[in-house]
Amino acid sequence: MSKQKVAAEEPLEKQLWKAADKLRKNIDAAEYKHVVLGLIFLKYISDAFEERYTVLKAEEAEGADPEDRDEYSSKNIFFVPQESRWSNLQANAKQPEIGKMVDNAMDVIEKENPSLKSVLPRVYARVNLDPTSLGELIDLVSNIALGDAKARSADVLGHVFEYFLGEFALAEGKKGGQFYTPRSVVELLVEMLEPYKGRVFDPCCGSGGMFVHSEKFVTEHQGRINDISIYGQESNQTTWRLAKMNLAIRGIDSSQVKWNNEGSFLNDAHKDLKADYIIANPPFNVSDWGGEQLRTDGRWQYGTPPTGNANFAWMQHFLYHLAPSGQAGVVLAKGALTSKTSGEGDIRKTLIEKGFIDCIVNLPAKLFLNTQIPAALWFMSRNRKNGKYRDRSQEILFIDARNLGHLINRRTRELSANDIQKIAATYHNWRNPGGNYEDIPGFCAAAPISKVAELDYVLTPGRYVGLPDDEDDFDFAERFTTLKAELEAQLKEEAQLNEIIAANLLKIKINE
Repeated sequence: MSKQKVAAEEPLEKQLWKAADKLRKNIDAAEYKHVVLGLIFLKYISDAFEERYTVLKAEEAEGADPEDRDEYSSKNIFFVPQESRWSNLQANAKQPEIGKMVDNAMDVIEKENPSLKSVLPRVYARVNLDPTSLGELIDLVSNIALGDAKARSADVLGHVFEYFLGEFALAEGKKGGQFYTPRSVVELLVEMLEPYKGRVFDPCCGSGGMFVHSEKFVTEHQGRINDISIYGQESNQTTWRLAKMNLAIRGIDSSQVKWNNEGSFLNDAHKDLKADYIIANPPFNVSDWGGEQLRTDGRWQYGTPPTGNANFAWMQHFLYHLAPSGQAGVVLAKGALTSKTSGEGDIRKTLIEKGFIDCIVNLPAKLFLNTQIPAALWFMSRNRKNGKYRDRSQEILFIDARNLGHLINRRTRELSANDIQKIAATYHNWRNPGGNYEDIPGFCAAAPISKVAELDYVLTPGRYVGLPDDEDDFDFAERFTTLKAELEAQLKEEAQLNEIIAANLLKIKINE
C-alpha cells in the first residue's frame, strides 16, 4: 500500500498531529501546546466571524452592518478586527515578524471580547519559536475544514482541538495528566450519569473535557443543549485558559467556569451552587490542600478530613454542592475504598450508612497519564429512595472492570466503546425501574448494606463480585500443596548449597 494511500486513510486530526509534532523540533510539549491550540482557536473564531461577515455583507442593502459588534455578539460569535483575521495572518505567514503579528492579533481580540480577557496565549514571538516553523504551522492549520467541511468547521476544529489536547497530554506524560482526564474515562462517567438536563459542575475542571462530553451526550441523544448549564473551577491559570478555549470552540457558555489560584477548598467560586450533576477527576491523595485552615468548615458534615490527604475533603465538597436529587460521578485513588487512616474509614462508613454511595467501579491500571496509582469511580446520589430511579437505598452496585480496556502504547491503556457500554448498561439495568440486571461472577454484584457492614465498610469491588465462573473450579488446597512442595524443595536446595559453601570455607581455613 502506498504512503499516499495510508495518509489519505488516516483521520484528519492524526495527519495534522504528525505534521504539527514534526514542526515542534526542540520546543517542550508543555510549551508547544499553547502555540498550536492557540492557533486552532484563532482559526475557529475567525472562521465563525467570516461566515457571519459574509451574511451581513449580503444584507447591507437591508441595513445590516458587517462592522457592528452587536451583529456578532447577538449570535454568540466573537468579533475579530481586520488585523486579527486568519486570512491576514495566513497572507503574512512567511514574514519574519509573523510571531509579533500573531501575538498582537491575540491582544486585539481580547480587547474586543471581554469574555476572553486573560485567556489567549502570547507565545508566538519567543526566540525558541522559529518564524519559518510558525509560518508552516499556520499553513497547516489553514487546511482544517477545507471544502465541504467548511460549513461545519466548528465541529471539525473542536474535534481537532480535543484530539490535540489528548496527544499533548501523552507527550507531556506526568505533567500532562494534570490538565487532561483520559477521554475514555470521561465518556464512561458521562454515559453512566446521563446528564440530560440541569446544572453540571466540576470543581477541578482541567481543560473542560467533562463539560464538552456532557454537551456532546445531550446532542447525541436528541436532547437540547440549552437544557444544561455548566459551572466549573480551576486553580491552574494555564489550564483554565485551555478550558475556556476548549469550551468556546464548541460554542459552550463558559462564563461560570472560574479561576483562582487558591482552589476550590480555600476559595470556593460557587459557594451557593447546588448542582444536578457533578462530574470530576480531582488530583489523587493531595497532601497540601490547606486542610489545617479548614478544620471547622461547614462542608465537613460527615467527618473532618485529614490534613494530609484531600480525598474525603473532595467527597464532602461534592456532596455539599449536590442538589437534593443530585448525582455525582467522580474518580478517586483506589486507596480511598479501604483507607482507615486519620478517620477516613469513619467518614466512608458514614457516607455508606447515610445511603449516598450508589456504585463503585474498579478501573484498569494504566488509564491515567500522570499517575500509576490505581483508581476507582464513585457514583453518589443525594436521593436513592424517591428519585426517578428505583429504590437502591439498601444496596450498592460493585463493578470490577480491571480486566477491560486495551493498551494504546506501552504505558497507556484505554477503554473501548464496547467496554464503556458494558459498564454503563450494567449500572443502568441495576438502577432503572424494570432493568434486567443480574450479578455476573467476577464482574458485578449488588451487595446489601448489611454485607458491606460485615466487611467493615470496605468498598473494594473484588470483595463482592467474587471469581468469574471459569475460575470457580480453582482448587485452593491443591494449589497450596503444590506451592508448599515447591517451597520445601527450594529450601532443601538452599540448605545443600549452604552446606557445600560451609565445607569449602572450612577447607580454605584449614589450608591457611
